[in-house]
Amino acid sequence: MLHYTVYESKEVNAPWITFIHGAGGSSAIWFKQIRFFSRYFNLLLIDLRGHGASKGFIKNPFKLKYTFNSITEDIFEVLDYVKVEKSHFVGISMGTILIRQLAEMQPKRVSKMIMGGAILEFNLRSRILMYFGNATKSVLPYMWLYRFFAFIIMPNRNHRESRSLFIREAKKLYQKEFIRWFKLTSEVIPLLRIFRQEAVDIPTLYIMGDQDYMFLPSVKKVVESHPASELLVLEACGHVVNVEKPDKFNDGMLNFLKESAA
Repeated sequence: MLHYTVYESKEVNAPWITFIHGAGGSSAIWFKQIRFFSRYFNLLLIDLRGHGASKGFIKNPFKLKYTFNSITEDIFEVLDYVKVEKSHFVGISMGTILIRQLAEMQPKRVSKMIMGGAILEFNLRSRILMYFGNATKSVLPYMWLYRFFAFIIMPNRNHRESRSLFIREAKKLYQKEFIRWFKLTSEVIPLLRIFRQEAVDIPTLYIMGDQDYMFLPSVKKVVESHPASELLVLEACGHVVNVEKPDKFNDGMLNFLKESAA
């Protein structure tokens, strides 16, 4: 089973928030949210396959190909083990795709979704990056590729902290693990097309940085057509919104969660 950490609130019958990090990260990226939200909620932080303290986790050694369904099933296994019947979910970057997949598979277990630095579509530049990565992933050291991608996605000086954090966490991956995750890119484009076209009836807050030039435009379009969705744009902020603007991220997320229950 995946490695997980639980922080229990002192409040009686506090609702749950489950945190899902992005590819190359770990639950360490939520360090600016733990103290703030543990006052009001029970928190469940999960390290995905090959990441953080789940580094050695292999679900089935004879079936090494990763799919969004299989990775999502890993998350459900943890929820079942901890006996979390229903939870709010917050994700960053690739974690937002997994949360949406959770909502597709078992919508009754999802109260509200908070999507930070959400990925809903790959523009031309990001598709070129994916093609380059697929062509070189077995030749170049994966950290060269990861550093390159990090600078493309988070290029500004004020993105330095989040960029450094993700690079530091990515160093804990194995080369083979990076390749398995990168192969998911072949599955993600048609999956995202479905997510853009089909709205879910679950209250969803997208929190995006105004400098997240690769992913913000598509999120704006989706929010306009999905009635249950809202958008909060943080100024002078890039892709990893929970690290770059933690106070505004936390306040925006808390206000959304405190609204009338779904």
